[in-house]
Amino acid sequence: MNNMNMNQDDLQTQKNKGTHSSSMMMDHGQKMEMGGHDMMMHGGQMMHMGNLKQKFWVSVVLSLPILFLAPAMGVWLPFQFSFPGSEWIVVVFATILFLYGGEPFLKGAYYELKEKKPEMMTLISLGITTAYVYSLYAFVENNLLHAQNHVMDFFWELATLILIMLLGHWIEMSSVMNANSSVNDLAKLLPDKVHVQKNGETTDLVINQVQKDDVILVKPGESIPLDGIILAGASDLDESLVTGESKSVNRQKGDKVIGGAVNGSGALTIKVASPANSGFLANVNKLVHSSQMNKSKLQSLADRVSGWLFYAALIIGLIALIVWTSLLGIANGLERMVTVLVIACPHALGLAMPLVNAKSTSIGAKHGLLIRNRNVIGISSKINYLLLDKTGTLTEGKFQVRQYDTLTDELTADQALQLIASIEQDSTHPIAKSILQFAQTKQLELLSLSDSQNLSGKGVAGKLNNDNYELVNEKTARSEVNDFPALNLSGLTVSYLIRKKQLLGYVAVGDQIKSTAKSLIKQIKELQITPVMITGDNQSAANNIASKLGIKEVYSELMPENKQKIVSKLQAAGNKVMMVGDGINDAPSLAKADIGVAIGAGTDVAVDSADVVLVNSNPLDIINFLKLAQNTQRKTIQNLWWGAGYNIVALPLAAGILAPLGIILAPAVGALLMSLSTVIVAINAETLKI
Repeated sequence: MNNMNMNQDDLQTQKNKGTHSSSMMMDHGQKMEMGGHDMMMHGGQMMHMGNLKQKFWVSVVLSLPILFLAPAMGVWLPFQFSFPGSEWIVVVFATILFLYGGEPFLKGAYYELKEKKPEMMTLISLGITTAYVYSLYAFVENNLLHAQNHVMDFFWELATLILIMLLGHWIEMSSVMNANSSVNDLAKLLPDKVHVQKNGETTDLVINQVQKDDVILVKPGESIPLDGIILAGASDLDESLVTGESKSVNRQKGDKVIGGAVNGSGALTIKVASPANSGFLANVNKLVHSSQMNKSKLQSLADRVSGWLFYAALIIGLIALIVWTSLLGIANGLERMVTVLVIACPHALGLAMPLVNAKSTSIGAKHGLLIRNRNVIGISSKINYLLLDKTGTLTEGKFQVRQYDTLTDELTADQALQLIASIEQDSTHPIAKSILQFAQTKQLELLSLSDSQNLSGKGVAGKLNNDNYELVNEKTARSEVNDFPALNLSGLTVSYLIRKKQLLGYVAVGDQIKSTAKSLIKQIKELQITPVMITGDNQSAANNIASKLGIKEVYSELMPENKQKIVSKLQAAGNKVMMVGDGINDAPSLAKADIGVAIGAGTDVAVDSADVVLVNSNPLDIINFLKLAQNTQRKTIQNLWWGAGYNIVALPLAAGILAPLGIILAPAVGALLMSLSTVIVAINAETLKI
């Protein structure tokens, strides 16, 4: 085993991963409606849209006359027909469709051009504007001026492009709404009325009227209305609907509770920690919005490809106009240029990302994966080190007292245990809970505790009977006490009770390895990733768990800052690091790692530091995430090639580059290729799986 005891360094470096500013807090009962202000990303600019679903279906209705009455790039399809005056119907509906359905893209292009960064929206707007304006010209020439040579219009292409692009963005936003609906379902778990205790009286208030630090009463069988800390009482809570954990959990004085959990048989008095708009549900909602609104590098690549295609289409179109005008006249040159610009419209490219992301989001949700920063998708295939916290990540975090005793003649073993349990009574750490539960079974009465404080990475401290006590780990105890005793407690986590630099007693607890942890380590090694355990626990307990799991590299007795330093050291050597923690003391290392993964969705660090949340707290979901991320990246790149590849081939052919060989891409063939690439992109996205 490689064990490393590190000195504490003053490391304050935090990595800002992605943009978290576009998150939204949700009050109880409040729903984010698509009809309000939908958000659509375009080139880094946030754009307010109307209801995408409504806009799409209205556009479908507006498109029907065009699809039936206008030829597809000059070719009449079997289901199409015309009659005297049908051209006027097409013009009217095309104009309404262009202004209504094309509005979000035209606005998006305005912002992109304003920022001097033409991307997807500008390319789409170029296509639909060219198609509409030239088709109006064709209508005037054919129907008002009665030109001898029929001028081909692009009304059919205008309609299909607008529909496909609206569909793509609707799919993208649907994944946001589907995730939001689950949060709304959670919000329904909260009661409408809350029993608030003030001045010895209990009053029922609407949940939004309850403030932080209010004291509330939760009766047996009721839902916990808000996040808080238990002041009195004990009960078994069902948190499965908000955390994904199927087993009921015992909560007692000093424990944190989550709004939405269902109370068992005990009455609880709770001090409110967060009002309805900033509690657990609001944090989950923030995660959802961070996940969907943060653009990944692959999405930026799609935008860059669109920018390149925009310039390519303009240049090739202008060259085609000049060359064909000089050869066959302005009418022929203009038609060839317009064909190039319309064919350049990214039908398939517009669906490439939304379809893959929607499928990826759906698969992730089914497997308890919430990816809040999509940048990690591109990094996942490069990970070669997996750093794992021990307690709560590889182990259940459900400790049991294995041994306890006094280390002085002043106290009996039970008296030492009474002091140890009393000083732990305000702590919510898993070890503290196990000690308190054990003391309860021994029917030991807790002493009054004051000045309670958490010693980060060391233990806890407080005042009992006017004396100051500390309950600390072995490393800290050895540094404070002389003549440290030799105890045979191999494989256990030991806490030592100290008063005035004197050892008074100890308690040793053991944890249980999660059933899926061994399989995780085996599969991680098969992926050529090196597993490393980093823990604040003692060397003996850490090595004991690591040996059972097959982990060879172990760093123990670490402070939170020390974990972060290990991440930095590995990164400095050129490695890509994934850090997995339970969200208690792992925030610095989760933020520093290339990919930070939080076990469990209910902790503050899951909101603030992690890129990925494993909602079901199952370590094996790390494998599912890696597979999903790598498959998502592969499918996205494939779709980008299909989408852009069509344009790479079609643009020069549409411009007539092979005309000397007698090969010119007919508009109808261009339309067929465009449709084919779109179908391929859709099918390819649908085949995504873990």
